[in-house]
Amino acid sequence: MKRPAAYLLASTLVALALVLSAVAGETNSVRRVSVEEFEKLAQAGTNIVLDVRTKKEFAAGRIAGAKNLDVNSSDFEKEVDKLDKTKVYLVHCASGRRSRVACEKMQQAGFRTLMEMSAGMRGWEKAGKPVEK
Repeated sequence: MKRPAAYLLASTLVALALVLSAVAGETNSVRRVSVEEFEKLAQAGTNIVLDVRTKKEFAAGRIAGAKNLDVNSSDFEKEVDKLDKTKVYLVHCASGRRSRVACEKMQQAGFRTLMEMSAGMRGWEKAGKPVEK
């Protein structure tokens, strides 16, 4: 009698785990990260650093390897649609406000994994991290 009950419980738990993993695979998320964690994720080489500041701000100084898409430009959504939604994006602006907006727009567009450096470029520079010009 104990074996069928244990089998039923185990089967139910496996089914629940499969459903939860399927649901989790379809959801998208934004995680706010520190400057240090952002740097480690950027150095991994597999993630895409996305700078959502203006072209002028980007030209004045940027994180090495960053791609620039101005969140306030009229073609932001069109340009974002060209990106691979399955990649991990490390998003930042100057102070965190615009990156939050960009992440919301990207999340609505179906991007799965977004990491936002809430301290922004100012926090990056304050921490003494390298800036490319």
